[in-house]
Parts: sequence; structure tokens; C-alpha cells
Amino acid sequence: MNQEKLYEYLEDAMDFMVSFAPKILMAVISLWVGFWIVKRVMKVLGIALEKSGLNLEVTGFIKSFASILLQIAVVLFAASFLGFEVSSILGLLAAASFAVAFALQGSLANLASGILVMVFRPYKIGDMVEVNGKFGKVEDIKIFSTILSTPGMKTLIIPNSKVTEDTITNFSAKGAIRLELNITMPYEESYPKVRQVIVSTLKEIPVVLRDPEPEVGIETFDSHNIVLTARPYVKPDDYWEGTFESNRLLKKAFSSNNIKVAYSEGIEIGPIGD
Repeated sequence: MNQEKLYEYLEDAMDFMVSFAPKILMAVISLWVGFWIVKRVMKVLGIALEKSGLNLEVTGFIKSFASILLQIAVVLFAASFLGFEVSSILGLLAAASFAVAFALQGSLANLASGILVMVFRPYKIGDMVEVNGKFGKVEDIKIFSTILSTPGMKTLIIPNSKVTEDTITNFSAKGAIRLELNITMPYEESYPKVRQVIVSTLKEIPVVLRDPEPEVGIETFDSHNIVLTARPYVKPDDYWEGTFESNRLLKKAFSSNNIKVAYSEGIEIGPIGD
């Protein structure tokens, strides 16, 4: 490469730098100013969301989503100073977004459902619920899933799309949950006496609520006995303690009052085939 050719390349490079330097400078300035404006806007948005009364999950999601959109807008604005066609970039982003959305359509469904759960709040953290046939306490509500803790100390991660497409039973919404206790009684036993013993026993249990009062009645007449149903009310967190304590004290009360309970006595032995 001769000296004359080298000077020619250097001159072209200098011309390019002189013509392109202002564009780079404008792009850098627009990025700096744009991100500063985004920071201020997000601060104002955060204050407004705090005053709106929305829960932390919703406000966090809105702030993150708005921040990403504003930063993308700033980058596109800066790219326009460098000669990039914004419409072409938007087209590429739209095509990429479509491809990603098609590949992650299940996750997007969970995302949309998570937004619905956070906005309409059919349950909150700490509630006892039955979701998608699963019973437990709500430990956390995430964008894509709801975390339940079962009475058996198991952790259930339920996709939010399953939550919104199924029936949600919130046992904590009313502040009390009703127990269903079945008791069998022989036909010869006095129902008024048995009912009085059951009611008196349930009222002695600390976790059983006085309001509403326990309900006791005859559910059905079986072939060998009468099936009674006792329905005391407890707080959702006392569900299992109330169940176990009610059964324990009812058995003790029946024994103390010499009340007979219908059950099969003895063992029937039959043949077993090949």
C-alpha cells in the first residue's frame, strides 16, 4: 500500500467520523436524557400506584412493565439519530414478539391469569382456599403461579391459568369455615338427648365459634342406623384442630352419658377364591 493510498483511506475515515460524530453525540445525549426522564416518570408512577391502594404484586408488575416499555422507546428514539429506520425495527420486534408469544403461549396465559388474580383478588396471602381441586393456605401469589401450603405440609405450585378457568372456593372470605361431622345413632336411642349432648360438647370447645352457632340435625335414615350431622364453625386456621378436638370430645361425651353408637360388631369371615 503506497503512501498516497493510505492518505486517501485516512481522509475517507476522517470524513466519515466528522459526518457521523454528531449523530453519535445526539444518540448518546438522547439516551442520557431519555433514561433520566424515564427515571423521573417511574418515580411519579410509583407514588401514584402507592396512593391507588393496589396490592404490592400489582404495583410491582405495572412498574416493571412500564419501565421496560419506556426504555425501549428511548432506545428506538436514539437509534433514529444513527440512521436506523424505526419502522423497520418495530417490524422486527413485532415479528420476534409474535414468535416468542407463539412459543410461550402457555406462559402468556398464566401471565394474563396472574394479572386477573392480582387485580380482582379472589383470594389473598394467608387465605384458606380450594383451587383446581387442591386445598391449602395461600403462601404467595406470583405472576405465573399461586403457591399453596397444604395441611400435610406440602407445597403446591398451581399455574394461574388453572386458577381462573376453575372454581375458586375461599374459606377465609367470611372469616369462618364450617366443619362437617357425621355421627351414627341407633334407632332406639333418644334423638333429643343425643342432640343436646352434641350441642353442649361443641360449645365447650375453645376453637368452635359461638356465632354462628353449631348446627345439629338428622341427615338421613340408614338401613341400620340414623346418620346425624354436626356442623360447628371455626376460623380457617383452626380447621384441623377443630375437627380432631370435636371428634375426641364427642366420643368422650357419648361414653360419659351412656349413649350408644351404631357400628358393626364382630368380624365376618368368608372364603377367598383362587
